Amino acid sequence: MRHSAVPVLGQVGRPMPLSDLARRRWDAIVVGAGHNGLTCAFYLARAGKRVLVLEARDRIGGACTLEETWPGYRISPCAYVAGLLHPRVIGDLELPRRGYEWTPAMGGYFVPFEDGSSIQLWDDPAKADEELSRFSPRDVKGRHEMHALMGRICDALRPLDDRDTWLHRAPTRPELEARLGHDRDAIGLLFDWSMAELTEKFLADERMRMAYMGQGVVGSAASPFDPGTASIYFHHYSGRLDAGEPGAWGYVKGGMGMVSFLIHDAAVEAGAVVAAGAPVARIIPGDGVELEGGERIRAPMVFSNADPVATARLLGPAADPAWRRRVEAIPMKSMTVKFNAALSELPDFTARPGTRMPHHLATINTPLTAREWREGHAAAMAGRLPAKVWTEIYLQTAYDPSVAPAGKHVMSVFSQYVPHEFAAGTWDDQRDAAGRLVLDSISRFCSNLPGAVLASETLGPPDVERRLGLTGGQIFQGECLPEHMWENRLSYRTPMEGVFLCGACTHPGGSVIGINGRNAACEALGLLD
Repeated sequence: MRHSAVPVLGQVGRPMPLSDLARRRWDAIVVGAGHNGLTCAFYLARAGKRVLVLEARDRIGGACTLEETWPGYRISPCAYVAGLLHPRVIGDLELPRRGYEWTPAMGGYFVPFEDGSSIQLWDDPAKADEELSRFSPRDVKGRHEMHALMGRICDALRPLDDRDTWLHRAPTRPELEARLGHDRDAIGLLFDWSMAELTEKFLADERMRMAYMGQGVVGSAASPFDPGTASIYFHHYSGRLDAGEPGAWGYVKGGMGMVSFLIHDAAVEAGAVVAAGAPVARIIPGDGVELEGGERIRAPMVFSNADPVATARLLGPAADPAWRRRVEAIPMKSMTVKFNAALSELPDFTARPGTRMPHHLATINTPLTAREWREGHAAAMAGRLPAKVWTEIYLQTAYDPSVAPAGKHVMSVFSQYVPHEFAAGTWDDQRDAAGRLVLDSISRFCSNLPGAVLASETLGPPDVERRLGLTGGQIFQGECLPEHMWENRLSYRTPMEGVFLCGACTHPGGSVIGINGRNAACEALGLLD
């Protein structure tokens, strides 16, 4: 079956009236049809459970969905590129048979600099070395050593077999240190180093340090000078999509929402029932849920794909007090902004002119100096827009023109830092200014921006919260610094009778992974160790 169950951008509707759903007896209810919730539903249904997935919005996918933001342009509002989707999930759900096609960003990593220079670190190691040897010869060896260290950690913690720590309950720090052979550098990178420390240890050229700095703060409210931020880079480096080699990111044909849509198809084929436009008002431990319309749907097990704060709100007085206190201690305030644009042509970078060039096939970063990182973080923390922001740019149409009208393009930008709340005014007052700031931070490297922008949208933290239901706009359902990862992530099984968590608030953390949902189902089925 090739994506037959979700014909229109994830708008699946209801298979029957809610009153009919309420009359049926279910073994499990999944609250939220994000990719993890749908994955959880697949594994439960495959095990013979009668599973109902309830989604509040009119479309499935959560943060990994597709919307026709402008006529003919298919945009994923948050998730835009795949790197951490687990091969076990891809295989168990037979996603390639259903139409899943993933293309690595073969252009690697492209960064222009204000002095007019630029670097393209190709996925091909020989090509990357050749370019870097011209740009900064002394950093060829250091970059290899940095990635070799990260590769050793990945091989120790995420081998390509059942010993992969992501396939089990979260390990403790002593267990992780033992798996790492008590290697001091590996432990330092995984738990202690800042991103600034990591780059200073291995890279000599200041531009190369600038090129990598943003990789340690993706989705975090921390500064790259804060302890633990190097581990965020490792988390995003540890995917195994490209023939098992870590570090590869790429594009899903049709857009990232296709991941959720195809997982939906697998869950439905396994026997799960999915109903969109069915908001849950209350989770009743041991008994099921109550919908906003008052309907009571019964099941002994409820799996929440909602973030933990939202889950606690749905539980109300039924939430265990100690569990609720732990949830309330999780940092949930986002300082990131998502900027989406329709373009008449691809960005024309002055460092490498042209609108159809090899670097358009890369992940693109616009960098900041160390001083700009510090000042920008401080400004956002104080509730002000900074002078410049770091941006990470993805150009889906450079690979896959199907998501835009003929000859047109889409640009997805992930950027930080912006204030979670403004010291003066609100996001409604400042949204346009934040969008201009993101675009200006890119346009200083391009000759055709903002002129090539046909339309744009800016999603600040409250927009993400309002549109997708993610508390604080936190796309990973909670901070991903080391003190909030591994065994410090919330457990799949909660203290409340029959209530489980299957979202990114659980191990192994945030991004489009799918294993969180798989593990939650396995926990309930008694299959997780």
